[in-house]
Amino acid sequence: MAGTAQIGVTGLAVMGRNLARNFARNGYTVALHNRTASRTHDLVEQFGSEGSFVATETAEEFVAALERPRRLIIMVKAGDPTDAVIDEFAPLLEPGDVIIDGGNAHYADTRRREAKLREQGIHFVGTGISGGEEGALNGPSIMPGGSDESYESLGPMLEKISAKAADGSPCCTHIGGDGAGHFVKMVHNGIEYADMQLIAEAYDLLRHAAGYEPAKIAEIFRGWNTGRLDSYLIEITAEVLAHVDAATGKPFVDVVLDQAEQKGTGRWTVQIALDLGVPVSGIAEAVFARSLSGHADLRAVGAGLTGPSPADVGPLDAADAERFAAQVEQALYASKVVSYTQGFHQMQAAGAEYGWALDLGAIAGIWRGGCIIRAAFLDRITAAYAKDAALPSLLADEQFAAEIGAAQDAWRAVVSTAARLGVPVPGFSTALAYYDALRAPRLPAALTQGQRDFFGAHTYRRVDREGSFHTLWSRDRSEERS
Repeated sequence: MAGTAQIGVTGLAVMGRNLARNFARNGYTVALHNRTASRTHDLVEQFGSEGSFVATETAEEFVAALERPRRLIIMVKAGDPTDAVIDEFAPLLEPGDVIIDGGNAHYADTRRREAKLREQGIHFVGTGISGGEEGALNGPSIMPGGSDESYESLGPMLEKISAKAADGSPCCTHIGGDGAGHFVKMVHNGIEYADMQLIAEAYDLLRHAAGYEPAKIAEIFRGWNTGRLDSYLIEITAEVLAHVDAATGKPFVDVVLDQAEQKGTGRWTVQIALDLGVPVSGIAEAVFARSLSGHADLRAVGAGLTGPSPADVGPLDAADAERFAAQVEQALYASKVVSYTQGFHQMQAAGAEYGWALDLGAIAGIWRGGCIIRAAFLDRITAAYAKDAALPSLLADEQFAAEIGAAQDAWRAVVSTAARLGVPVPGFSTALAYYDALRAPRLPAALTQGQRDFFGAHTYRRVDREGSFHTLWSRDRSEERS
């Protein structure tokens, strides 16, 4: 049926299929296209009762089915496959039409594609979509970039199908120009890496230092999920820890190989943070922890190294274990706040670098529902930026600063206990180091600058007068202004 569909989806694997169904359930007529036409027809056959679909088999039929301005969502693998789909459809479109990339594209690719299509008068909207298969179907957190004009056409539709926060507001907002949407999704995933690593460290400490079994730890996590740590990741952690493997009768977590995988967005976050000069040490340690877990040969060699072990001490008695679990909760919360602080700092720096007017409060707001890192304390992050849109750091917010200050004794006790017992906690440790570095009146970077000047004449600045200076180290060690 020509020109009747308000939105089109090409690429009908699980995410694309569920997104198309979400649009249809919300009253939109959805044009469907897939390289393998049978997948298109299977979707209509299985889910046609959910709404109005227009099945097409060719690119020409697909474009013809869309009303003007045409809105076409690409849900294919990032990289070359995305470019191939754009190259297939762009010649069939007209000025004012909109191509939306809903995959996990690198923001630099999105910027390139947006600039190229802009020359043809076509809007390109790189859109981060978080929430997995369930979110795509029932309401994800959506992070669209692109032009203001494209959001006028597309935004109301995306807001309608997005998740809704507890206050009813849609978990979708216009992030900013060109690659801003995919950049913010990248940072979301980086924070997700850090969150998961910190939770894993908390589990490891409760298991091996406190001596709790997985079922008991699941109970502890369920308790935490009723308080300030209330979040999707804490919720599913309890479910995973409570699960028993049917084949062996063992805790599920004990039969899973301890080698974590990754798809790349966390790694991108760290790489780009280096380019921007922003310290995201918590995210970096999470990425490196996954990487180290996968180096089986290296770990086999390391197994012979000496050091303390929780087994040398034995589990804590019931009262001490309970006290330690409460300390772990404090350390987990404080470290989590640091990870978010670093991620928001990175977005702030990217906004300045690329000219994106990122509304950090609005970004926190759309992460309150639908996405993987959705958590109760995002309400407070939203409120902190609403109070001060130019807040330089979450740790500059009075409430967060007070909470971290109150948690730090327990946080330090947990990190020192882990070191004493030989339990690796890179996430907790680096978060504490970041906090201490921020509050230190003076850092050893002064010595670093002296070393750099000694071997490379890189100069240094002084605390008592303006300008750059160099010491003639190999001569009389007098100082000259550079």
